[in-house]
Amino acid sequence: MHIDARILDNNSTIEGDICIIGAGVAGISIALEWMNKNKKVILLEGGGFKYDDTVQNLYKGTLTGQKYYPMKSSRIHAFGGTSSAWMGMCSPLDEIDFKKRDWINNSGWPINRKDLDPYYKRASPYLDLGPYEYDVDYWTSKDPLYNPFQFDKDKIWNKMWQWSSPTRFGIKYKEIIINSENINLYTYANVIDIKANEELSSINEVIIKNYANKKHKVRAKYFILACGAIQNSRILLASNSQNKNGLGNSEDLVGRYFMEHPEIISGEAWLIKPHKMKIYGIGTKGPQFPPRAEIAITEREQERLQILNGTIRLKNIISSRYFKPNIETWQSENPNENIKNWGGKNHKSLLGKVKMKINNLVESRTIGIENAYQLYIRLEQSPNPNSRVKLIKDKDSLGVPRVNLNWELTSLEKISIKKIIETLGLELGSFDIGRVNLLEFLRNDNENLHPDYNGGWHQMGTTRMHNNSKKGVVDSNCKVHGINNLFIAGSSCFPTAGAVNPTFSIVAISIRLSDYIKEII
Repeated sequence: MHIDARILDNNSTIEGDICIIGAGVAGISIALEWMNKNKKVILLEGGGFKYDDTVQNLYKGTLTGQKYYPMKSSRIHAFGGTSSAWMGMCSPLDEIDFKKRDWINNSGWPINRKDLDPYYKRASPYLDLGPYEYDVDYWTSKDPLYNPFQFDKDKIWNKMWQWSSPTRFGIKYKEIIINSENINLYTYANVIDIKANEELSSINEVIIKNYANKKHKVRAKYFILACGAIQNSRILLASNSQNKNGLGNSEDLVGRYFMEHPEIISGEAWLIKPHKMKIYGIGTKGPQFPPRAEIAITEREQERLQILNGTIRLKNIISSRYFKPNIETWQSENPNENIKNWGGKNHKSLLGKVKMKINNLVESRTIGIENAYQLYIRLEQSPNPNSRVKLIKDKDSLGVPRVNLNWELTSLEKISIKKIIETLGLELGSFDIGRVNLLEFLRNDNENLHPDYNGGWHQMGTTRMHNNSKKGVVDSNCKVHGINNLFIAGSSCFPTAGAVNPTFSIVAISIRLSDYIKEII
């Protein structure tokens, strides 16, 4: 069932068993797990079914630290959330991502990869993925054209990815949610406050509001906050009428440890002779890309080198040289304008120029250009308490304080990038496959990244998971410490980021959370 909260009588009270706040990937995944159950589920979405700039403006904020995308346009405030713009890359986190690593401060999850494996398998159909198979040998046995580089298996491995269609949650699941008998979707229902009991041990209700100036109460037995890393922490911090520090923030952890994936071209690989590159996604075409591999450093080698996890994507060297980084082209406050610049006329015009440059270089017989690739790293960020979301004095049109995002990296990021590229270079040389050239920024002692870096639009951290309430906001079941009926879903719970896009893991953890609530409700 669908209700537009703008047309409800002012000061209405909505009641149910479970209240899910946010109808993006996490919130919709959880709602689907409760389909046809004998529980009344309330699903709150702050926007509508389409982009609305008035609603999107609620996400506006300020930035400090590393250069980043405008706060207003770095995520989508509508039913389906940012899945309306994602690219569909999916792979599970690695085993090492869950471990406490002595060389990485604040690393370690209270769960492990095996805990998530059954949920990754259940998440695959939600994202229209193939079989839950991410071993390179499985895929090479399926396609004789898959021919990965053969490296020292103790140092380098080939990490497989699958591509979602990409699934647009707002499109695929809209009618399913609307036609559900037990799921009640309320659009234009922005949560502006969370009210707890006197002891702050249980949530009584949430207050919702919209720009029709309608305010309502929502009461439930259990509440799940599923609004993304920035908005989850913002709502908790802004719910400060009963505690000046906000909810779940007795240890000043809410909003801290914001993480992104620094993505950056860091070197060039020049192969001695041609190599079949289909498994690395080179030369593949079509609306649905086949599974592909990225080059990764083994757990053993990461420990020896004392580095962060990261993967290397091979990209055509010429096209990569001439395309601007996303963080330069995605600077409008309007995400629709950014999409046009990124994938529209400007992109096509640039693509045409790049093809001309490639043809000219090939015709002039530039040595080996057809066997040269740029090395594009996606890197895990070191958990940093100073990388954080904080409230500012300015308020949005609903009266909620806006936030400042301070994205802050450490010296370990650059050190890790350099060692990853050097490791690949040594392996390519040892096996007489090719040679690697490090970009200039990796040859100096400056800790800063090259200015042409990207962020992956992968906002994580801010309500991190840890079973010790002094070190985390939620426990291993995503329950907020000290509050018996408030849970948080999504990537804001990630203690570390790994080197993979988070959507697959978001769905898996959301399904796991749903199972836990089914046991206790």
